[in-house]
Amino acid sequence: MPTKPVTATVREIKLAHSPDSDDAFMFYGLATHKVQTPGLTFSHVLADIETLNQAANQEIYDVTAFSFGAYQYLRDKYVLLDCGASFGEGYGPIVVAQHPLKAGDLAKRRIAVPGLRTSAYMTLRLFEPNFQPVVIPFDQILDAVKDSVVDAGLLIHEGQLFFPQMGMHKVIDLGQWWAEQTGLPLPLGGNAVRRALGPEIGLQIGRAIHESVSYGLEHREAAVNYAMQFARDMETDMADKFIGMYVNNWTLGYGDRGRQAIREFLKRGVDAGLIPGPPEPEFLVEK
Repeated sequence: MPTKPVTATVREIKLAHSPDSDDAFMFYGLATHKVQTPGLTFSHVLADIETLNQAANQEIYDVTAFSFGAYQYLRDKYVLLDCGASFGEGYGPIVVAQHPLKAGDLAKRRIAVPGLRTSAYMTLRLFEPNFQPVVIPFDQILDAVKDSVVDAGLLIHEGQLFFPQMGMHKVIDLGQWWAEQTGLPLPLGGNAVRRALGPEIGLQIGRAIHESVSYGLEHREAAVNYAMQFARDMETDMADKFIGMYVNNWTLGYGDRGRQAIREFLKRGVDAGLIPGPPEPEFLVEK
């Protein structure tokens, strides 16, 4: 009697990340199947980072991009992967205004922010605790500043490069301020995997993401060309610059210094009463 062929079980993994050129570059290898993932198939879900921060509360996605400012709210459901993170090495979110404004004058100002659980928002709170946040989608903040809806705006993503073209004035680069305060890179966004999947599958997913990042860095021109569909009016040179800011060796792995930066960021947030404790993060890493 003929035996039935054994078919390998393939698990679908819902992977959520931002519709941005840097994330597209990072996941180019997976999205285009250049990276082989035996036993796993990835379905990509695109949403802005604050939407993903909130969705993590419902544990909707198997793997999600998130803000380190939101980590304390999702740590019971998700564990940190060691790859796929974005750090600002002496640069980061930028506060801009329509007219010249000193950093010391931000107190009590109405400032547009991309979300109350973003790392950018928490960093601004650490710098200036006393301002009025106005939550506005990140890609509408420059227009809100231009139209005087707010006194200043907190820029993430490519807005950090675009604002001079709109005649805006930089008030402060929070990544630079953080580096001066701590000597460390500023942790902005990472990737986390559902605890319910278990460490074995979690590590398998982490390896797949690491390979995807590596593939993009090794095939940079092709990966940048792929990412251009998410570049929101950027020319290729500017998109390549932006991608280089946030997809680099930090994205391949935190290392000791990256982990130290995350611990310091969370500790300062907890100490300032901005996020709940405990401040010690948990990383899923190979033994």
